[in-house]
Amino acid sequence: MIWIGALVVGAVLGVLGLGWLNATADFIAAIYTRLFQLLAVPTIVLAVITTFATFGSKGSGRIFGHTLVYTLLTTFTAAVVGAILYVVVAPGNLPIETIHETEESAVANSTLNTLHASSSYYDHILSVIPNNIIKPFLEGNVLSLLLLAFAIGIGLSKLPESENKSVVVKGLLGLQDLLFLLIRGLIWTLPLGIVAFSAQLSAQVSAGVVADSIGKYVLVVLGGNVIQFFVILPLFLLARGLNPLHVLGRMMPAVLMALFTKSSAATLPVTMQSAEERLGVRKDIARFVLPICTTINMNGCAAFILVTSLFVIQNGGEVLDLTTILLWILVSVISAVGNAGVPMGCFFLTLSLMSGIGAPVAILGIILPIYTIIDMVETAENVWSDSCVCAMTNRDLARH
Repeated sequence: MIWIGALVVGAVLGVLGLGWLNATADFIAAIYTRLFQLLAVPTIVLAVITTFATFGSKGSGRIFGHTLVYTLLTTFTAAVVGAILYVVVAPGNLPIETIHETEESAVANSTLNTLHASSSYYDHILSVIPNNIIKPFLEGNVLSLLLLAFAIGIGLSKLPESENKSVVVKGLLGLQDLLFLLIRGLIWTLPLGIVAFSAQLSAQVSAGVVADSIGKYVLVVLGGNVIQFFVILPLFLLARGLNPLHVLGRMMPAVLMALFTKSSAATLPVTMQSAEERLGVRKDIARFVLPICTTINMNGCAAFILVTSLFVIQNGGEVLDLTTILLWILVSVISAVGNAGVPMGCFFLTLSLMSGIGAPVAILGIILPIYTIIDMVETAENVWSDSCVCAMTNRDLARH
């Protein structure tokens, strides 16, 4: 009730349109986002290392197998739902003059140009391989950190039992307990952050962030997210004998946090705490599955990449036949699995894909003003999907 009250209060404050109030809300929201990002990196690293070190590589292999299967199934389903909606709703092309105007303004924007020039899969793969143990922590490179954490955790699990190993493992577990204490303290103050996040969103909407010119496109993106969130994922849970309402109720703090931070990585501390203490997932499973899902389980991102790519390609003059749609379903799933769980990660990844095939990336400049809303919804869906994968994996392994 406190969280819901905070949402309502924030929405009312944002609608008032007071400049100093909006600036204060932005400031408080930025503080909370930074604090959760601060906790996210050590949460990911410690969770993976301690799970591998204490659970054993054989057991971890079983957990990873279940996690990967559910991740691919839910991500593929999200992309298919997006494709079906796109065909049914059939968004029309933007006026040619609108695209040309955007080419002159948005594509000239230095941020987009930098992303366009510097993004490549070759560089992305190289950036995952660390050449300095400190650099991934400083840059918050989640994939590099996971690679390091896997290596250290597996190494610890293979070490023979000794006093030295015991000291290292106990030290890591102690750090993890301290980290969760800090997380619980931050969550206790979170209603203030929710007021700020809600006011921030309300101010953006009342300022006309949502553009009518691409209404059908927005309908497809948001509609696909809603169907995946309220229909597809609950069906997955029901198929595994789980009550969707119970799981969603227990994981609601994480879903709401994702909605406002727009980062599944920054939300990870809340997701893990909710899964363990509210949903009752085994700690070894929650601390293994959720950090991995934060990196590879991107249902909302897959739908966004697919729908946006089809929209941009269509506006570039290409006919969208069945073969093209199926190809981009595959591309969107693979791309989403490799995407980082950070704000605007899907937007930048889609920009890279479109520039790589010579599509009119200027259209992404038109989409950019409304991406804040889309990013919020798809991140909430990503975290809800992470929660479902974790709950299903926990249920499967509990039966054995």
